[in-house]
Amino acid sequence: MTGTSTPTRRPTRILADLTPLRSSADYRRLWIGGTISWVGQAMTALAISLQVYDITRSSFAVGLVGLFTLVPLVAFGLYGGAIADTVDRRKLGLYSSVGLTALSLVLAAAALLSFHRVWLLYTIVALQAVCGALAGPARSAMIPRLLPAEQLPAANALNSVTMTSGTMVGPMLGGLVVGWAGYQAAYLIDAVTFCASLYAMWRLPAMLPDREGGKQGRASVLDGLRFLGTRPNVRMTFFSDLAAMVLAQPKALFPAIAGLWYGGDARTVGLLVAAPAVGALLGGLFSGWQGRIQRHGLAILLSVASWGLAIAVFGLTRNLWLGLFFLALAGWSDTISMVFRSTMMQSATPDEMRGRLQGVFIVVVAGGPRLGDFLAGTVADLASPAVAITGGGLACVLVLALLALRWPGFARYDARSPQA
Repeated sequence: MTGTSTPTRRPTRILADLTPLRSSADYRRLWIGGTISWVGQAMTALAISLQVYDITRSSFAVGLVGLFTLVPLVAFGLYGGAIADTVDRRKLGLYSSVGLTALSLVLAAAALLSFHRVWLLYTIVALQAVCGALAGPARSAMIPRLLPAEQLPAANALNSVTMTSGTMVGPMLGGLVVGWAGYQAAYLIDAVTFCASLYAMWRLPAMLPDREGGKQGRASVLDGLRFLGTRPNVRMTFFSDLAAMVLAQPKALFPAIAGLWYGGDARTVGLLVAAPAVGALLGGLFSGWQGRIQRHGLAILLSVASWGLAIAVFGLTRNLWLGLFFLALAGWSDTISMVFRSTMMQSATPDEMRGRLQGVFIVVVAGGPRLGDFLAGTVADLASPAVAITGGGLACVLVLALLALRWPGFARYDARSPQA
């Protein structure tokens, strides 16, 4: 037949969509710099834990590292978001990266001078958390200014690859570097890796928040919370994540179940911890299909439900490899949820509010899993690890269903006409 053209169907993309890296040089530099520096930060995190144990020979002292990180991160998360909605986000990200670089240099200098003091290490990790709480909202709020809305899911998938690969590769390299050349080498490498992030931030254009009607003045944390209270779809992204992280978070029980269920040891614990990260990394690498999804709310509900069901089934397994499979499946589901939650928050929120909502996001991401660890440990002591894990997974699905019934518009959210 002549005179008739048949539309060509685009093949379904499987691997991660690299369009954001090709279309925006600013985003490409930011992503590369963030990926390199994230590996360095993970190296330093492990080196600090090793050094604290080397000084004190106390697991409790090592556990306090997490506390000294969590408290400033939560306390400054909301405040950092308000600052990001007030000042030039490029400068905020740049100054925060300079601060992190300086802290790594202080760690290296102390190690070189054999100044081994636990209080110094605790102080450094707390200051690192403050810098991270200031940089995170600014960095996230930049992305919608660098890319068109249709590329945000791909960009957030690439960001998940950055975080997951850094979390996996950084500790491995950190252990090798500390073993070969000492703590100072790991800290110096971390400082050097920040050069990539500093360069990326330096090359960015100025990014003052877009204020409605050109209004000026300091952004209020309370205004951000009030805004969130009037936006049920954005609010649901936080509720759904809390349902997963608080009710179905089995990580604290891995040391116990490694021996009880699988007759394993510390290496088994390592496999259990690594499995969700491997799944999350694969979810980011094979994320090309996500750009075709428009019903982001429904995608979040399905992925969080998949997390809960995977954790529930994991609680019933007594075969190690089958258990690792379901943990990896949970990690994969978590990445899908994260991509669409981040995209919804970026696209359905006005620019002047993005920093503050990212601050809320930091508080949820940092605090939710810690509450989940406490809840899982409590239920496991009162009942059993199986009840804590399987019951938590099922509770996650139940609470998610109740949330979806309470706010039915969330499942109908369409990225082509984003409504917060």
